[in-house]
Amino acid sequence: MELSLSGKVAIVTGGSRGIGRGIAAAMAGAGAKVMITSRNEETCAATVEELRASTGGDLAYVAGHVGKTEDMARVLDATLEAFGAIDVLVNNAATNPYVGPVIDIDVPRWEKTFATNLTTPLVWTQACWNAWMKEHGGVVINISSVGAFGTNSILGVYDLTKRALIHLTEQLAAEMGPGVRVNAVCPGLIRTDFARALWEDGRGDAIAQNLPMKRLGEPADIANTALFLASDAASWLTGHAVLVDGGQLITIS
Repeated sequence: MELSLSGKVAIVTGGSRGIGRGIAAAMAGAGAKVMITSRNEETCAATVEELRASTGGDLAYVAGHVGKTEDMARVLDATLEAFGAIDVLVNNAATNPYVGPVIDIDVPRWEKTFATNLTTPLVWTQACWNAWMKEHGGVVINISSVGAFGTNSILGVYDLTKRALIHLTEQLAAEMGPGVRVNAVCPGLIRTDFARALWEDGRGDAIAQNLPMKRLGEPADIANTALFLASDAASWLTGHAVLVDGGQLITIS
């Protein structure tokens, strides 16, 4: 099946590296005009240049902090000015400032994690809804995690936010239909810089051997799922959390 986003415009937060970069590449390659945003302007500029060369697509960037409403407004304004629409929003940007038991976390890092991983996707979705999607329709894709479906001794706070993001996905899907579809993608362990501490120095190979698919995920695995969800091939699919984990949840212990 050839998936096309020809004529569509997508915004990808955290789009300069890792999973976000992979999604931007897949959507540009499928014909979408893509606006990426992340905090580092040099990284954004380099990513856009490289993806233009590799995909032949139409991409642009606005550097900024996803949690700052003034930066978000600049991204939306620039997208509408450059491309004339906002058909797809990918809420990919996330943070994980704390590693350890939930019982021991300090309030500032708790609030920062929830602000970036839960509040920010809501605020961006609200903004895209009001700026374009309410009148014209669209697709929202939230990047959650396989960690949302279990407990973890060191990533519990991060996983809590990703569990809540799934419920937010369901709630918004119920409220924003039929014009806007809202779904979540839940990656397993992906070889990205964000997750490097979990897979480097041979740890990833050991984890992969316990998975039914016998390998870790790559950004393209998540990008292909996001591309499907954004396309018309998923036109009757909303309010769902799609696991892309190499079989992690059904692994025999």
